[in-house]
Amino acid sequence: MLRILSVVSLTFLLLAPRGLVGVQEVLPRVSPAAVGLSPQGLSEVTDLLTRFVQEQQISGAVAGVARHGQLAFVEAVGYQDLETETAMTERSLFRIYSMSKTVTATAVMMLYEEGRFELDDPVSKYLPEFAEVRVVQAEGAPARPPVRPITVRDLLLHTSGLSHRTSALYQEARVRSRAIPMSKFIQNIVAAPLMEDPGTVYRYSAAPTVLGGLLEVWSGQPLDQLLQQRIFGPLGMADTGFWVEPERSDRLTTVYRKTDGGGLTPHQIEEVPFPERPELLEGAVGLVSTVPDFMRFSQMLLNDGELGGVRLLKKETVDMITSNGLSDAVLARKGNGIGWGLANVNVVLDPSTVPYPTSLGEYERGGSAGTSSWINPSEDLVIVLMWQNSPSNPDSLKQRVKTLVHESLLD
Repeated sequence: MLRILSVVSLTFLLLAPRGLVGVQEVLPRVSPAAVGLSPQGLSEVTDLLTRFVQEQQISGAVAGVARHGQLAFVEAVGYQDLETETAMTERSLFRIYSMSKTVTATAVMMLYEEGRFELDDPVSKYLPEFAEVRVVQAEGAPARPPVRPITVRDLLLHTSGLSHRTSALYQEARVRSRAIPMSKFIQNIVAAPLMEDPGTVYRYSAAPTVLGGLLEVWSGQPLDQLLQQRIFGPLGMADTGFWVEPERSDRLTTVYRKTDGGGLTPHQIEEVPFPERPELLEGAVGLVSTVPDFMRFSQMLLNDGELGGVRLLKKETVDMITSNGLSDAVLARKGNGIGWGLANVNVVLDPSTVPYPTSLGEYERGGSAGTSSWINPSEDLVIVLMWQNSPSNPDSLKQRVKTLVHESLLD
């Protein structure tokens, strides 16, 4: 019978020298009540996650909640790996997929503040291959040049006309693979036609991987070195990167998929597994991280670009990139009361359209294998959830956890 493990850390210093010590320093641990959260309410989060493990909907999970810059709740339940019964811990590593986009966008805006480029510069100014992009037309008609070039802003706002990494177009053309270098990825994505003219439609896409290529051009550094030097190192995100070294591989959580019989079976999403260094460092989906590391990153954004005396971005930049950046025309086509910020985050514009408790201006980011983060400036609140499932959100678990946390607010 499956045993359920639940770990609540009362002190990070006892757990590990890597990653969590810094969290203790910049996100001091307090009781939930000290920051206006109900301990009983948060215990329901533990109960819910445990029940989902018992029902074999997920193998395990880690959840973290911080308020007023203090860590009020971190919980690990279940297993990293069911076959070996390796317990889930706060140090467990997760493929965060699209949560990588916000990290990449942050690096882009750091170089923007340094004057390396302008947001409305054509991408072709730095990646000349993009001068050759074409727009798809009606079946049988030849692709045509776009009405205007793709800009850096288009890439950040997903209004470039590029498509998603899992789209039929990109799958058929094998546009992306962790096994190819950035130069080949750029060649492939330029060869595939745009779905529409730049600036006309919000289409969630592989654009942040192109941004990773631009970051390498602007900085003269490989993307992994740049992010380590400019973001991970300064914020103490010691467990975040593009692959998992052998000495950390025992902490990498297995991805699972539901079987027809109702259980869980391991599911390998990528042809190059995360324990191996990929050729393509994907700014869109490539990172591995932990709940404590991503809480650091999220708290930096909530703190207007600063954490523990380290400033990555100016307040005015954070304000700009965490607000809706889509034009009225594009936003009207997108609908649903959710905008999109340059930080590659969903921004709540109409709370009544969101299927869980939220606030105007809250922004969030999720990953396709079961990771999520919410940053709520109105409540001074950060929530980070991580598990590894495909599909990523069994029985609306993310929304259920989010609801329980908001119901725990006492003020």
